[in-house]
Amino acid sequence: MNYLKRYIEKEIEDLLDTTGVIVITGPKFCGKTTTANIFAKSKFQILTENDVTLVQQNPAKILEGPTPRLIDEWQEVPDLWNYARAEVDKRNEKFGQFIFTGSSTPVEIDRILHNGAGRIVKVSMKPLSLYESLESKGLVSLKELFQKEVNAFDMNENYSLDDTLFYMLRGGWPLSINESRDKSLKLTTNYIKTLFDFENNMSFKLNEKRTELLKIVLKSYARNISTEARKTTILNDINAGDDRLMTIDTLDTYLKYLTDNFIIKDIEAWNPSIRSKTKIISTPTRHFIDTSIALAAIGVGIDDLKNDLKSCGYFFEDFAIRDLTIYAQTLGANVYHYRDQNGLECDAVIHLPNGDYGLIEIKIGGEDLINNGIKTLLKFKNLLVNNIEVSPKFMMILVASGPCYKTKEGIYIVPINLLKA
Repeated sequence: MNYLKRYIEKEIEDLLDTTGVIVITGPKFCGKTTTANIFAKSKFQILTENDVTLVQQNPAKILEGPTPRLIDEWQEVPDLWNYARAEVDKRNEKFGQFIFTGSSTPVEIDRILHNGAGRIVKVSMKPLSLYESLESKGLVSLKELFQKEVNAFDMNENYSLDDTLFYMLRGGWPLSINESRDKSLKLTTNYIKTLFDFENNMSFKLNEKRTELLKIVLKSYARNISTEARKTTILNDINAGDDRLMTIDTLDTYLKYLTDNFIIKDIEAWNPSIRSKTKIISTPTRHFIDTSIALAAIGVGIDDLKNDLKSCGYFFEDFAIRDLTIYAQTLGANVYHYRDQNGLECDAVIHLPNGDYGLIEIKIGGEDLINNGIKTLLKFKNLLVNNIEVSPKFMMILVASGPCYKTKEGIYIVPINLLKA
């Protein structure tokens, strides 16, 4: 009864009409199974070692049942991918046969013998955006901004920076929504403790990783959030003068684990075809699947964020990227970051498949930061127009709170609680 509608539902619905197997990936607790249950006619969940053994003994039998058939946490038995692909080939009905959900990439990836092309499609699910959790009024739509000028004005009077900071700490975890603020923060704390319980993760056991080192890597990543920190920078932060603690190869192993378990998610650099000799920096921007994980990793609360607004700005950027990637996904768009050798930077470039793009600067708020963002956007627009000869469809400064309006330069100032896809 408390289910919150997700943007991804439309994508799943469309894929069921055109694909044999849909694989829904995403972090634990983001709502994959709950959403998949809307479409499934039968299901099997792999939750224990006994379930794994049962599937390994007769994987084909597990796939029997009314379709679409949901297999939850399929990655614990990677052979299911091969069996599902083969089963789709055998059946008269080729579409909408299986929905696989998983909160990690299979450890035994070499067990997957076929890439599933033409039969299996992956779709990424994230925690709830503010619009999906009914905490954004959705006055400004990204889709509409790509189509036309939007008449957006709202004083946003009953919303403050404290509200955004609370949402950052609580995260977009479905079971934390619609509770009192104190209770929802406690629920998020409990969820993330489980997320960090690497020792009891079946995939983790197979890799025999050192849990404490993994947590140290996570903290360093959080300290470098929303930056283009190189791996060597993260490594130096981890070692803190002791080069024996970790090597770059070991760091790569841990970062792969955090990526495979949908805990971190970097944003790639945008590389437009600029004719000038400007060198574009290709280092990705470091981000988390949900900002609440980063804040929990380093033990930061609302007061800490308010007392250090500069650092708060980096965490808010991560929070904004979470919502932007969710909204962009519904448009079939990608979110990139731009920075060149001259220091010109844009926090988010929303790029559509047809080549249209929008430019977004992300600022915690305040007149000085907004003015700096305006200058940056105008400078970047001029560079792009002079080189690729295509103007952005819109320019925006996404802020943590305050009024929504359009500047004389045509730039939208949009609080995050007024945005939607």
